[in-house]
Amino acid sequence: MSGLGCEQTMEQNIFFSASDGVELEGALFPGNDRAAILAHPHPLYGGNMDNLVICEIAAACRARGLTTLRFNFRGAGKSQGAYDQGTGEQKDLLAAVDHLRARGARAIDLIGYSFGAWVLAHADIGEMSPGKMLMVAPPAAMMDFAGLRTCSRLQLVVTGSEDEIAPPAQVKKLLLRLNPAAQLRVISGADHFFSSGMAELKTAVSDFMED
Repeated sequence: MSGLGCEQTMEQNIFFSASDGVELEGALFPGNDRAAILAHPHPLYGGNMDNLVICEIAAACRARGLTTLRFNFRGAGKSQGAYDQGTGEQKDLLAAVDHLRARGARAIDLIGYSFGAWVLAHADIGEMSPGKMLMVAPPAAMMDFAGLRTCSRLQLVVTGSEDEIAPPAQVKKLLLRLNPAAQLRVISGADHFFSSGMAELKTAVSDFMED
């Protein structure tokens, strides 16, 4: 679930703290007052904020003028701590939201890829900030999504037709539980790593951010 590939941009290397004191590493691009947080794949499988899919999605958001924040969950990259079975990682996501709110973001969109989508589904964002949610390849065949509340923030889910970790049929069932009104977009020929279909994924994100 890795795949390094972030090019040099005008992003700033930053650090911010979760509620339990864990210091987290991030890459911030200061755009307009609408922001997007990018949550990366599973750290135990090499996932981090420099994952190629995360980088490409961030680029699509920057092209729309948004402020973007890629960040490393605890234990990944230069972030402190260790993998916490998704519990601590939810605190990490909330800390990222708090950081952007403190910077004056009027709306914060949440985008999670693979494990990052699982964290988004479980984190109690509540009314912390207005914004939309996009899940890319939520790992419905690999991780437990049972017992989740409905999520009106979720508006789009993207997966590949050849994704064995996020199979379209299972993702569709998950979507019906999370938000039946959300759109499911299946990219033909794409696997979990979008080794093909990356351009279509970026287009889906760009269209999503246009609204």
